[in-house]
Amino acid sequence: MREVTVVIPNWNGMAYLENCLSSLRQQDFQGFETILIDNGSSDGSVDYVREKFPEVQIHRFPSNTGFCRAVNEGIRLSDTPYVILLNNDTVCDRAFVGELLKAIKRHPRCFSCGAKMLQLKKPELLDDAGDYYCALGWAFAAGKGKPGKQYDRERRIFASCAGAAIYRRCIFDEIGLFDEKHFAYLEDIDVGYRARIRGYENRYIPAAVVYHAGSATSGSAYNEFKVIHSSRNSVYLIYKNMPALQVVINIPFLLIGYLIKIAFFARRGFLKQYLTGLRNGIRMSKKEDKVVFQSQYLKNYLRIQLELWWNVVRRFRN
Repeated sequence: MREVTVVIPNWNGMAYLENCLSSLRQQDFQGFETILIDNGSSDGSVDYVREKFPEVQIHRFPSNTGFCRAVNEGIRLSDTPYVILLNNDTVCDRAFVGELLKAIKRHPRCFSCGAKMLQLKKPELLDDAGDYYCALGWAFAAGKGKPGKQYDRERRIFASCAGAAIYRRCIFDEIGLFDEKHFAYLEDIDVGYRARIRGYENRYIPAAVVYHAGSATSGSAYNEFKVIHSSRNSVYLIYKNMPALQVVINIPFLLIGYLIKIAFFARRGFLKQYLTGLRNGIRMSKKEDKVVFQSQYLKNYLRIQLELWWNVVRRFRN
């Protein structure tokens, strides 16, 4: 019986799919299946995969439903105890699948394990070595732009980047799938946060390596779509996962964090989009979406809060 399913969301990813799917064909460990979830592509990528990679299962949406809806559908279609989420603009090292599977099986309280993501065009440099979240309301990737050889130690992280990570499927039944209100951006921080509240851990696994093109679907590092959605989701993430008292405790840090971001995006010509996102985030934050505080998880909330403070230091060291 297969233990793991690789789920690849795709939207007009024709330029990347051959390298991505070929690298999966060449994996040392072959006990997995692959599902491609297409978000209404118009570039012929679905027909191409059907012809060139017939082993790949395809589920197609008529329009772009966003990252979260796509990967949730892939998780639902899978019947294995573990699921790997993989961006279509990646190329996997031969040991990628096997190393992720071995790692998560070594740690029974682990919800997710994130891969070592190197830059496709500059493979000596990191793209992501685990994701963190801090009291300023910022999420950030460890090691981005730094030499990859500096991040060869396995460790706990706040959350795994869903562009290349394995998840224990049964925990989704406990905490819920990716929140489709996010559409895209910060959804992996949110689901990792919910797992942390329940006492599970997330880990960085440097032995599992992928090479990532980055911003292949949405475009450049900063664009109108990304700025609006990431700022919107940053507000929603706080409202959803932090109890009211924790929000109050963090208000001084959050105000500083948002003021810095306002200045940052103003200098880059995206002030209107950033403020629009913040307003949309307030509007989308509804009581029914909030994670209900349970006193039995108080110790976990305290651990998370201490980590949020420490991650402010980590962010400026990063």
